[in-house]
Amino acid sequence: MNQPHSPTAVHHAKSAQAVPFVILSAAKDLAVAFAFAFALAAAPAASAQYNLPAGAKAPDDSSETQATQQPDANASQLSAAEDLLAKQDYAGARKTLAAYTAQHPKDARALYDLGFAEDALDHTAAAETAYRQAIAADPKQFESHLALGLLLARQNDADAASKELETAITLTPAGGDAAARSTAKAEAYRALAKLDAASKPGTALEALLAALKISPETPQDTLLAAELAGANGDPAGAEAAYHRLLQAQPDNAAAQSALAHLLVQEKKLPEAEALLSSALKTHPDDPALNAQLAALYGAEGKPEQALPMLVKLHADQPQEDGITRMLADLYTEMGRPADADPLYTALLSKGNPSAGLLAARGDNLIRQKRYAEAVPVLKAALALKPDLADAWSGLAFASSENHDPSTTLQALSMRSKYLPDNASTLFLYATAYDTLHRNKDAADYYRRFLTAANGKFPDQEFQARHRLVALAHMH
Repeated sequence: MNQPHSPTAVHHAKSAQAVPFVILSAAKDLAVAFAFAFALAAAPAASAQYNLPAGAKAPDDSSETQATQQPDANASQLSAAEDLLAKQDYAGARKTLAAYTAQHPKDARALYDLGFAEDALDHTAAAETAYRQAIAADPKQFESHLALGLLLARQNDADAASKELETAITLTPAGGDAAARSTAKAEAYRALAKLDAASKPGTALEALLAALKISPETPQDTLLAAELAGANGDPAGAEAAYHRLLQAQPDNAAAQSALAHLLVQEKKLPEAEALLSSALKTHPDDPALNAQLAALYGAEGKPEQALPMLVKLHADQPQEDGITRMLADLYTEMGRPADADPLYTALLSKGNPSAGLLAARGDNLIRQKRYAEAVPVLKAALALKPDLADAWSGLAFASSENHDPSTTLQALSMRSKYLPDNASTLFLYATAYDTLHRNKDAADYYRRFLTAANGKFPDQEFQARHRLVALAHMH
């Protein structure tokens, strides 16, 4: 009979669908514009010995599915199905295995083979059912627990995936020599490490170390070790691991990107800029590296250098919302709100906007002096996230310009829950009370404004002094 086919082979082909390890979303002021994702990438096929058709047991296995304990016709049917799997004829194998398992519903090996074929054909629900049936028939079958764990990870069911992988690492792979079985077991540890990296970095590091005890370190291991060191509060260890990987693979874009992100976190901006600039000489069209460097230029106060990079990125990938948002925010911060306007509009047209996007759009409308339009947008943002102090500031200002003193005062009151008053908010309080003819309150806030302004706002200070004189004659 054939040797077991590694479930990581199917997972490797689906790595683009894997759950993200790190996603850093864009936010205001451009310091936050990193948008990379380290996928829960699949391990490569375990080995030439292990990467063979699915489910077979070792010759000395005592399972009832062993060929010597099956009628010749059954053994021949199952062997034919596994030959089809070896040839990657998954549709043909699926047909044969579906017929076989209908007659042998407790054959764990055949059920695993069926799940493998369904998985390769992207029949996710059917694959999950077959894997679970195989586990029910043989709870100690390593391959089905590993395959099911990888499948659940692709569906973002981290808790269930972790449970299956934790079971897999307690079991023994079937067939192959000792080296092949060790390699297969190591892949289960690696899969668990990648799955737990974001939520349980300490546990993930233990799993990775367990994998390295029984198999050689790979560049992917070094990259993951660096990420885990950073997540476990060891930036020096993370930086050392990245440099170690880059010594072996100087042009590894993922490592360059991750190290640059770490350097930014450590406030080593010049080092990060030098690294990204060097990386882009080798990978000039890499979108993640370009986005990182553009964001870094923004954080360093170099918008003119960031702008052409983001314009090109947006032209190349207009469907990428993160890049669109970065470019819109940059135009806004550069005092070009009209250029940002169609970008924000395009993002909002996709529906279900975030509070941050709505707040940014509201701010942009204020910069265009479209105050009446800004008010409902900012109110929508604050309905989603009431603690956005800057949005309350924007709403207060837009309402004041829209001659709505009641809303101005309400917004200022809400803002004061999150930020102390400053000269600008004190002036808005004063003018709102003045409009409402609450003369005593208006005079009090004009005085507080003059103290806070201290010559920095000459036009408003002139107006405040003039109004104080007028209010004094109204008593």
